[in-house]
Amino acid sequence: MIANKTPSIPPLEGGDRLSRPEFERRYHAAPHIKKAELIEGVVYVPSPVRARSHSQPHGWIITWLGVYEAATPGVSLHDNSTVRLDLDNEPQPDALLRIEVGGRSRITEDDYIEGAPELIVEVAASSAAYDLHDKKRAYRRNGVQEYLVWRVLDQTLDWFCLQAGEYGVLQPDEYGVIRSQVFPGLWLMMPALVTGNIPSVLATLQTGIDSPEHARFVEQLSERTEQTKF
Repeated sequence: MIANKTPSIPPLEGGDRLSRPEFERRYHAAPHIKKAELIEGVVYVPSPVRARSHSQPHGWIITWLGVYEAATPGVSLHDNSTVRLDLDNEPQPDALLRIEVGGRSRITEDDYIEGAPELIVEVAASSAAYDLHDKKRAYRRNGVQEYLVWRVLDQTLDWFCLQAGEYGVLQPDEYGVIRSQVFPGLWLMMPALVTGNIPSVLATLQTGIDSPEHARFVEQLSERTEQTKF
C-alpha cells in the first residue's frame, strides 16, 4: 500500500502571480523571508536592506510617527505590518498610522490589518521604485487617504492626499513644513528630514502637537472611544 504524501508548498518567489490566499500560504511556509508583498497580484521580495538608503531613514520616520502616536490617543503606529487591502494586494508598508475607532481599517481575529489605513509611509531609493507606480495605484484604489513616499537618493518626498478619488500632492509652506490633512498636528519639516536634522523634525512636530487643531482631534477621538462603551 502506497502512503499518501502531503503535497509540498511551492516556494515564494518574486514575480509570481498569486491570489492572496496562496500568497499567504507560501509566505507562512517561508519563515526565512522577512518581507514579501503582493501588489496587483504580483509577488515582490525586496533585496537586503541597506543602511543609509533605507534602515536609517526608516528609523527616523518611525521616531517621528511614534512621537505623534504617543501624543494622540486613539491613533496607532505600525511598523512593517502586513495589510490585507483586497484580493490582489497585501503590502507590508514601512510604516502606517491608523485611527483605531471609526477608522477605515480593523485588526482581524488572526491579528492582521484589514482595510485601508489612513496614512501609509514608504521609504524608496528613487522614483523608479514600485512604491510610486503599482503600489501607489493600489493604495489609491483602496482609499488610503494619505501616502508619503520618501525618495532617499533624490533627497525629497512626495506626500499624496486622496481628493475626489485621485492623489494630489500636499505642498510645503514657505518654511518647508507639510501638514497632514487627515491627522491634525502631524507636521513634517521636509528639508530637515531629508538632511537628517531630526531635532528640527521633532521640534516642528511638537509645534503641530501643541496646536488647537490637534487638541480638537484628540477630543474627537476620545468621544468616539467613549461612544463605543455604550
